Amino acid sequence: MKKIFLTVLVVLLAVSLFAADKMSYKAGTYKAAAKGMNGDVNVLVTFSKSAIKKIEIGKHSETPGISDAPIKQIPVQILKTQSLAVDTVSGATLTSKAILEAVASAVQQAGGDVNALKAKKK
Repeated sequence: MKKIFLTVLVVLLAVSLFAADKMSYKAGTYKAAAKGMNGDVNVLVTFSKSAIKKIEIGKHSETPGISDAPIKQIPVQILKTQSLAVDTVSGATLTSKAILEAVASAVQQAGGDVNALKAKKK
C-alpha cells in the first residue's frame, strides 16, 4: 500500500512540475506602457494560448542611440527565452526596465503568471 501511495505521489509531483513550467495565456494582442527615462514606453504584445509570439515597441520618448539597443535586444530575448528574467542593457537600464515592465503588464492582461516568468531561467 505504501509503495502505491508513494508511486502516485511521485507521479502527481512530476505532473505538477511539468504543468508549472507550461504557461497559458488568453490569446490576443495587448497594449501596455511603463515609465522609461523620458516618459512612457509603449508596447504591443501578441500571445498564443501557450507563448508570447510578438513584441512591438510603440511610441516612446527615449533618447535615440541610447535606447536603440534595448528596443532591439530585450524583445528578442523575451521571445527566445519565453521569460522576463533577461538582462537589461548596460547604459540603458531605465529603457530596458520600462520594456520589461510593460511586457509584464501585457502578460498580466493576458492572464499569464508574471512572477513565474520573472523567475523562469533563460
